Amino acid sequence: MVPHIIVLAAGASTRLGQPKQLAPIGGRPALHIVIANAVAVAGHNVMVVIGAHARDITPLLSRTSASWVVNREWEEGMASSIRAGLAALPPACEAAMILLGDQVAVTSGDLKRLIDAWKTQESSIAASVYDGRFGVPAIFPYVYFTELAQLRGDQGARSVLERNRDTLVRVPMPNAAIDLDTPEQLAELTARFTT
Repeated sequence: MVPHIIVLAAGASTRLGQPKQLAPIGGRPALHIVIANAVAVAGHNVMVVIGAHARDITPLLSRTSASWVVNREWEEGMASSIRAGLAALPPACEAAMILLGDQVAVTSGDLKRLIDAWKTQESSIAASVYDGRFGVPAIFPYVYFTELAQLRGDQGARSVLERNRDTLVRVPMPNAAIDLDTPEQLAELTARFTT
């Protein structure tokens, strides 16, 4: 079984000064890179949550095999996008991976390693580990969906990971630490993808 992947891409990108989802990296929009990696491991089971720049991002999504949902409460923060993504999953979904729309350095190989590790203990959460902590991408079995749906504000899934830290399947993933929040980080990523 391959989990559905929820790509969180609803934020306003205030620190970057432009929609980071559409920032060009190696000749492609950042979000397109993330979606392509997700589709490579999950096929059509990819759901993208958009919000702040929905009108600008929709044309990009129409050129992918991913589905999407608009989070009209995106200003609340990441928790609202997690809730929107979960609500849009098919009823039979048994597990979901949460992936950030700006995690462009995370490769399809990274995602496959996470899935393979999770398959050894499908009743547990599998989380990536980077910068000495765990975070997303992470795979949550259905039993954790209620806990995720109770998140509020600009709180991501890390609090759920913390509460379940003793049973986590941990997968080292240095690429998950690479952010796309500032013009400097965009320049670094652009250089990385063009060399």
